[in-house]
Amino acid sequence: MLAEEFGTASNIKSRVNRLSVLSAITSTQQRLKLYTKVPPNGLVIYCGEIITSEGKERKINIDFEPFKPINTSLYLCDNKFHTEALSELLESDQKFGFIIMDGNGALFGTLSGNTRDVVHKFSVDLPKKHGRGGQSALRFARLREEKRHNYVRKVAELAVQNFITNDKVNVAGIILAGSADFKNDLNQSDMFDNRLQSKVIKVVDVSYGGENGFNQAIELAAETLGNVKFIQEKKLIGKYFEEISQDSGRVCYGVDDTLKALELGAAETLIVYENLDITRWVLKASTGSEVILHTSKAQEANREMFMDKETGQEMEIIDQSSFLEWLAEHYKDFGASLEFVSDRSGEGNQFVKGFGGIGAVLRYKVNFEQLADYESEDEFYDGDDRPEIPSADVLTAGPLNSANKDIQEGYQTAATRALGPPAQSSTKLLRGPSKLRNVAMIHPLPNPTNPAPSTAFTSTPTPTSAAPTPTPTPTKLKSLISFMIAHETPGALVDALTVFSRHGLNLTTIVSRPGQIRPWQYIFFVECERVRGVHDEDVVERVLGELEGKTSCCRDLGSWLDRLGR
Repeated sequence: MLAEEFGTASNIKSRVNRLSVLSAITSTQQRLKLYTKVPPNGLVIYCGEIITSEGKERKINIDFEPFKPINTSLYLCDNKFHTEALSELLESDQKFGFIIMDGNGALFGTLSGNTRDVVHKFSVDLPKKHGRGGQSALRFARLREEKRHNYVRKVAELAVQNFITNDKVNVAGIILAGSADFKNDLNQSDMFDNRLQSKVIKVVDVSYGGENGFNQAIELAAETLGNVKFIQEKKLIGKYFEEISQDSGRVCYGVDDTLKALELGAAETLIVYENLDITRWVLKASTGSEVILHTSKAQEANREMFMDKETGQEMEIIDQSSFLEWLAEHYKDFGASLEFVSDRSGEGNQFVKGFGGIGAVLRYKVNFEQLADYESEDEFYDGDDRPEIPSADVLTAGPLNSANKDIQEGYQTAATRALGPPAQSSTKLLRGPSKLRNVAMIHPLPNPTNPAPSTAFTSTPTPTSAAPTPTPTPTKLKSLISFMIAHETPGALVDALTVFSRHGLNLTTIVSRPGQIRPWQYIFFVECERVRGVHDEDVVERVLGELEGKTSCCRDLGSWLDRLGR
């Protein structure tokens, strides 16, 4: 074909156009010699000359195999590159399953975009209805029903093999088609896997079986398939709005809160408007640190956002990219799933206009107002990576009074929270500052003055009853100890708290917060108390010694009340 086109191009009157076309055809022929056969997904070649921004001519030659099969054969000679066939590959990557059943056999196929594939097919010989048989008519009818039943069972078993991978359905929806009642029998049969039955989006009647019936089923289900994404979008945003109406705290919206949820590992599903127009800037401050900004087109005109607070000059631009592309490339790093929505539905339009077109459904409740206090550099660490003394305006959690509660219930609650990964643990355990009231996994040694162990804590003072003779309260010594735990070893928290129990130290307050200088490190401040005279003076030193093997950056900060000036 290219040889014929070469001869045709030789008749072009314009000398410049003639030479350009002949050069492109020659380059394409040379590039095709590198391929011994056509790749499985087809071959795309773009060749021609373009004008650069500097006004110079540049010849380009691009050849590649598409990531999905193409079923279009196209040759064009024009003043631009045509990418329509490739754009169709990007429109929909959902795969739909088809089951075509008739009296002669069954076919299993998939449809993804404009590409259809026959996964499996088999033929069957079923007895027809007849009026003969005499006394054996009932026996013939039973044999016929038995063979039909076995046929439906075989189709149901093959459907599981073809459309379920690793115990998950690998198609977005299933279309059942056929010329008889087989499709309805399969859909209503108990032998049809429930996971596949829930994915059936339409049942259609076709006049043929095999591949002809497959093509007819695609045409009849075209409208339904086009609305599948629309329906899924409405369900997704409907779930988002339902969480808001229930005030569960398991949703967030806006760029800032969504990014915080991603960094915490709390975002389960990211919902983003497909045409979100936000730019991500990576800037360099005068101190050498990087500053990340996210701006809309209107905000870019405000250059004050790009000013360095130290020098008053604009910061150096290191990188400028689309925030939408950045999310598409990095969302998996945060353990989240990404869903794009449009504004064509009522729910989608409300999400874009009312919530800025970006939000997330969270795994657990996150207090974003509390996290806003920690956007600056870590106050608890200096240059030697050792914890500093916390300030009173940050450590807002005061001591808690002990109360005798159900020990076993508290033990199970605290152990479950501590052993879970950060993305699944309660924010009261790994985010802060906040109080942990269920730390009953600590079993303090018996107190000689009060044999009942105090293992669960509450902020409500324990009521006291009037006694004729007041019992003198033993003097208690309090200590404040800090340590760090990495998110890869959440079980280390249980081991660390057990050290306090082993040395007879009762826990009164626990405060936690995420680290910033050390990524994915969590800082814990633990206040403990002991009765004077019961334990020797170096008990804190021995506790620190054991904590060094289980945690990092252990330090005795003295008395909590002294540090807060209370």
